[in-house]
Amino acid sequence: MDPRQIIIRPIVSEKSYALIAQNKYTFRVHPDAHKTQIRAAVQEIFDVQVADVKTMKVRSKPKRRGYTAGRTRSWKKAIVLLVPGDRIELFEGAEVVE
Repeated sequence: MDPRQIIIRPIVSEKSYALIAQNKYTFRVHPDAHKTQIRAAVQEIFDVQVADVKTMKVRSKPKRRGYTAGRTRSWKKAIVLLVPGDRIELFEGAEVVE
């Protein structure tokens, strides 16, 4: 699988921004990708060294819109810990609106 297919997009949330201070970055990844593929993809795309990869499946939630009931999609999330000294400049110039 191509590294750009494995790493779908970074996850932007308050929790993921708090993890960046600990040198951990959060990504939405392909559901069939395993930790070794995720590690290789991050190292190739961002040119950094990965120390650890933690993965989890985010389960779907029930949603309603009027009478119609359904579910959101389930997806896979990876939290990548980089070696000390490495950084990923994901959001250069982005300001947090208060």
